[in-house]
Amino acid sequence: MSASFFTDLDFRPFEGIDTWIFDLDNTLYPPSTNLFKQMNEKMSDYVAKLLDIPQSEATNLRESYYKEHGTTLRGLMIEHGIHADEFLEYVHNIDHNWVKADPDLAKAICALPGKRYIFTNGTQKHALAVAKRLGITDHIDDIFDIVWAELDPKPNRAPYEKLLAETGLNPKRSAMFEDLARNLKVPHNLGMRTILMVPDHTQAVFEESWQAKGSEAPHVHYVSDDLAAFLHAVLAHLGIDPT
Repeated sequence: MSASFFTDLDFRPFEGIDTWIFDLDNTLYPPSTNLFKQMNEKMSDYVAKLLDIPQSEATNLRESYYKEHGTTLRGLMIEHGIHADEFLEYVHNIDHNWVKADPDLAKAICALPGKRYIFTNGTQKHALAVAKRLGITDHIDDIFDIVWAELDPKPNRAPYEKLLAETGLNPKRSAMFEDLARNLKVPHNLGMRTILMVPDHTQAVFEESWQAKGSEAPHVHYVSDDLAAFLHAVLAHLGIDPT
């Protein structure tokens, strides 16, 4: 998808933005990359073994914890008192080779004015593996993960406030990219520009209705299914040549 696809959008709100915050999974890479499917399967395996229940029941429980608590891990900690380290190591031990290098995305992120952060409910190790595969490692200033957030996940307000406190960023000069609409409510309330990333070629169609909820809410300012193209369109508006 070329940047010209976004010619009908008003990019003036990006003028003056000096902090760019990216969620990791299904945002910096598309859902079709298959990483999150691997992690979902491993989470279901973990829940099934932990509670000695069938895989199908474990999957339903995992999904309910994800919806209610923000992450499956948070649900397991609250409901079953598990320790996070073993869970995080097991779930993120996946095949990252599915992530392909994305030179176009790398050029766009490199050209963005100011700071660029990854802010994820996953682990730093996982984020580094993804960033390396994408070819964006050198263009990211820092990674803020679930351990850094003291295991308190998005969409809870506390990790966002911690991000502001530790970076000193001005939310009114920041943009947040996320694949879940609910995770953009706090950034919007703080004054950030919010961009919802949706699956390839769907432009607002989600796998599950609960994910779609809020995609047209006031806290979602833009919707895109192509991160690189969207960033290139923003850069074009700002008069920045990423080449």
